[in-house]
Amino acid sequence: MGEAIGQLLPSAVGVALSPLPIVAVVLMLATERARANGPAFIVGWWLGLAVVGAVVLSTTGGASGSGGETPGWVNWLKLVLGVLLLVVGARQWRGRPRGGGQAAMPKWMSALDAFTPVKASGAGFVLSALNPKNLLLAIAGALAIAQAGISTGAQIGAYVVFVAIASVGVAAPVVLYFALGERSRELLDAMKDWLARNNAVIMAVLLLIIGVKLIGDAISGFST
Repeated sequence: MGEAIGQLLPSAVGVALSPLPIVAVVLMLATERARANGPAFIVGWWLGLAVVGAVVLSTTGGASGSGGETPGWVNWLKLVLGVLLLVVGARQWRGRPRGGGQAAMPKWMSALDAFTPVKASGAGFVLSALNPKNLLLAIAGALAIAQAGISTGAQIGAYVVFVAIASVGVAAPVVLYFALGERSRELLDAMKDWLARNNAVIMAVLLLIIGVKLIGDAISGFST
């Protein structure tokens, strides 16, 4: 399982540092339903990642191949994922704000103050499982586990580690809020503003690095 965890770390960190979900949860913590919506968002986030992991692991059960060899389709999938991440990363870089400005936030974020816990949970699910960038990274992480050739129980354990790491970014503001109460407001606002300014650059760099890694792994797989 250790090898699987080592392989999934880049993808998990990429999901954890995704700025948009962190900004969303920080904004929720500024609403009247903060104490309910913050945890609800995290539950939805966990559920979204769990669904992606279940689908990938159940459909790639033979990713380790016979005799420890990686099937050709796994290398092709890695190549496709890597190219997609490069494309998305390049688009993020081209769309980054210039002159210290902030990237435009999705319009639905202006309605966060009216969110119920159910809607907050739904937002967490969408941002983890259906957001294209996080979906690609979650698939890459689950694929790394499937390819490790470990038992089903070990796969589940490794993916739990993936979800835990991938949730650090959205969980940290909620922990701060419950630990510090209103004293966390200034810190959370500073975090939100910094992420809003640097959203595109952060994601572009992360996606480009992970995309290159996946393409490199695929090329190595083709040559063996």
